[in-house]
Amino acid sequence: MVDRIMRQFGLQASAMHEVEDSHSSTVYRCTLPEGENVFLKIPFTKLKFQRELEAYEMLKGRVAVPEMLEYWPGDEDCPGAFLLSELKGKPLTSAAAPSIAFQVGVLQAEMHAIRPPAEQVLTGIKNEFPDWSHFIEQQFYSFAEDVKGILDEQLYKKSIEKFEKMRQQLPSPDGPSFVHMDFRPANIIVDHDQVTGIIDFESVRFGSTEGDFTKLYRDFLSYDESLYHAYQEGYKSIRPLIDLERVLPFYQFVDAFNSIGWCKRRGIEKNALFLEENLSRLKNWLSY
Repeated sequence: MVDRIMRQFGLQASAMHEVEDSHSSTVYRCTLPEGENVFLKIPFTKLKFQRELEAYEMLKGRVAVPEMLEYWPGDEDCPGAFLLSELKGKPLTSAAAPSIAFQVGVLQAEMHAIRPPAEQVLTGIKNEFPDWSHFIEQQFYSFAEDVKGILDEQLYKKSIEKFEKMRQQLPSPDGPSFVHMDFRPANIIVDHDQVTGIIDFESVRFGSTEGDFTKLYRDFLSYDESLYHAYQEGYKSIRPLIDLERVLPFYQFVDAFNSIGWCKRRGIEKNALFLEENLSRLKNWLSY
């Protein structure tokens, strides 16, 4: 399959390495004979391909993303593929300076400032904003079917009750905005003192911004108050920021619960550490 796609793109690589931290697609880092790096990306499904295609077309010139050099719409054996430029740098880490956190805030706010296009019909990116509460409910109860086999009956029941109680206390949703749905450090690229952009758009929607802060807080902002403060200042330099203290607890709880279901779907053994982390998070939330 990879050889076929490379032929489609006329791509000749002197070296190829599969990117490990990619959960919804197969990605290869390809070094060209002249030394330049490009990325070959094969989404797992046609829907993920279409979302990614529409995202790159919509974000171009508005948000820092890789350049889509070429794409192939696929056939009955392949959902499609992309040839993407390299963003210089490495994924964001918690060791980053507050100045980087400020830029991350700017980057996310620029993305959230994008609204559904009135003149364009989208077939991949769905607008979930009109019924955002139902969208979150559907996701939760879909993963609940997987979680049920992992939690004991009492923990499972308490989780359902907490979800319903916290959901009723949420403010009105903020949007409709372009939301990444996987805005985490692994998808944010940093080169020394500059954020060079964001990658991976297989899960994007139009929806409420409130669902897009959780993973960034979990894996980056929660480590240092100065990072959290700088991030908020960066975000607010572009658009108003919702009251995170009011919505984050709900989405942190939901993230822990849904992540347990995700581990069940993707394989408990190979995701054992992530499963344990989220079981611990869930139990902490249920003890409040």
